[in-house]
Amino acid sequence: MSRRVLIDSRNFGREGGSLQGELPIATLTRLSDLLTDSAGCLAFRVAGRIGTSKRSQLLLEVDGVLALCCQRCLEAMAYRLKLRSVLEFVDSDGDLTQEELEDDSRDFLPNQRELDVAVLIEDEILLALPTAPRHDDCALPGSGKGSAAVSPFSVLAGLHGKA
Repeated sequence: MSRRVLIDSRNFGREGGSLQGELPIATLTRLSDLLTDSAGCLAFRVAGRIGTSKRSQLLLEVDGVLALCCQRCLEAMAYRLKLRSVLEFVDSDGDLTQEELEDDSRDFLPNQRELDVAVLIEDEILLALPTAPRHDDCALPGSGKGSAAVSPFSVLAGLHGKA
């Protein structure tokens, strides 16, 4: 998706619109500080529908792999992104009941005549990423992977009894 794609959130849902394609990772500029490499693309699909409350909804799916920086070892790590979101559009916050606000199965956004799909996708990715990504098994930087652990108190043990 090299050009900007704008949709009317209300009409897209009412008409059951559908978009799909690939989004180059390099175009997601707000993600760039979190990535070790911006090569590749993410596959996306956006489908419109009317929800049970008769409001326009978007079903958003994004799949791909992002190269994040592990916050433990500071090396690159492949993070598999499999994002699924239901976004429901409302005219104002006053239109929502307390029950709807507490419902975690969907998120609410204001209706927009010109909703930029790439910006929406980037917003959802930023919200879905872990705050401190890290490998399941890695060592701290400079710890020398595989070296025997030496106690910082081993020097003290040699001094014990010499006083």
